Amino acid sequence: MQTRAFPPDGLPFRKMHGAGNDFVILDSRGMAPVCTPGLARAVGDRHRGVGFDQLAEIRDGENCDIALDFWNSDGSRAGACGNATRCVAAEWMTETGQDRVTIRTTRGVLRGEMRGEAVWVNMGPPVLDWAQVPLAREVDLLHLPIAGDPCGVGMGNPHAVFFVEDIDAVDVAARGAEVEHDPLYPEATNVEFVQVRSHDEVRMRVWERGTGITLACGSGACAVAVAAHRRGLTGRHVRIEVDGGWLELDWRDDGVWMTGPVARVFEGRLAPDFPAAGS
Repeated sequence: MQTRAFPPDGLPFRKMHGAGNDFVILDSRGMAPVCTPGLARAVGDRHRGVGFDQLAEIRDGENCDIALDFWNSDGSRAGACGNATRCVAAEWMTETGQDRVTIRTTRGVLRGEMRGEAVWVNMGPPVLDWAQVPLAREVDLLHLPIAGDPCGVGMGNPHAVFFVEDIDAVDVAARGAEVEHDPLYPEATNVEFVQVRSHDEVRMRVWERGTGITLACGSGACAVAVAAHRRGLTGRHVRIEVDGGWLELDWRDDGVWMTGPVARVFEGRLAPDFPAAGS
């Protein structure tokens, strides 16, 4: 089992959230990465650890300002996390006094910028090729062969987007858990349920793979904006109400830009003997 030594006075972390989508942020710049599947599970335990929807670890960047790794609370990797990216971008720009940042993730280098009081992050172009999402076989991404006629979108992680008449009538927990592991998605999927209110506003609820129901999901909001426009239901600029507040999306030629609230909750240290000390 892989282990990492914690500093003698414990491992510092920050707790943040974006529209209720909450994160633990570790900073391993200047040293080896510290997060492992075991540590992610231990920290993600809301009773015996800290609790989070995702964990983000900041690492030294190569040909960029910083790099980010994302983890789910079940110890699996999260390929993308839009709200955590916004949170980290906001912290970095505040600390450095700069209004732009480049962040390397598994899907490439993402850009963040401060526009007035708002932090915008470009989450990159959507993945609209079935093999790259990835799906198990070639299908029409606009109409997946799954009950409920969802759209398929990739945002560095896979998504299945369902458009519904009454979002309050959807059993998100039951249906989300079922679709997450549909055979069409060999790496499982995030699941979004969307009710369109107008050409520029929708309501979204989400089930995140490896986590469950969350109050918001940045990559999910990006997928919804793309799917809604491709279905002809909205424009490319849309406001999305999630359980934890509002996000704003703008699908441009260079990628899907996103903004929304960012909040630091508290800072702390994981004890040097925290379960398995990084095992």
